[in-house]
Amino acid sequence: MTHVIVVGGGPAGLSAALFTAKNGLDATVVDDDGSWVHSAHLFNYLGIGSMDGSAFLETARAQVDSFGAERHEAEVTDVETDDDGFTVTADDGTHEGDYVVLATGADRDLAESLGCAFDGDLVDVDLTMETSVEDAYATGAMVRAEEWQAIISAGDGAAAALNILSKEKGEHFHDFDVPDDARDVFGAME
Repeated sequence: MTHVIVVGGGPAGLSAALFTAKNGLDATVVDDDGSWVHSAHLFNYLGIGSMDGSAFLETARAQVDSFGAERHEAEVTDVETDDDGFTVTADDGTHEGDYVVLATGADRDLAESLGCAFDGDLVDVDLTMETSVEDAYATGAMVRAEEWQAIISAGDGAAAALNILSKEKGEHFHDFDVPDDARDVFGAME
């Protein structure tokens, strides 16, 4: 069983997988490679001057892979919860985890079948992206009306991951990296 199962491999899902895997949790991404970002050209993503969406996904996947996240290209057909966590059923088998991050764009079907509360047509989440189902998170277009931007979705994935990491560590967790030569400066300020 993995710690975190991420359903969807666009900016939100890959961001959640990156943060969790980078910080020591087992992360599994199950994705059918249908992200809208393939159709995009990113000019408005902070830190990227201009990049084709598919090239962005390739770079993001390599980054996630470098931290040891496991990725499966498969279509997810169901997500269920029980006392032991979550079971994600996909056409390549089942995946079990303690947490699930739904990052399926505007497709809210899995959130509905999981029993997540809705506010109108949108999945209802708190500021950490947690749904009404404990340890289940929803991100991106499924929680936002027409505010569909890759960078917003990536931030949603990061918020979900930081909340999961905070729960696992038992205190507020911050993923803040500094170069080695800055550690002395920041350490002296504490």
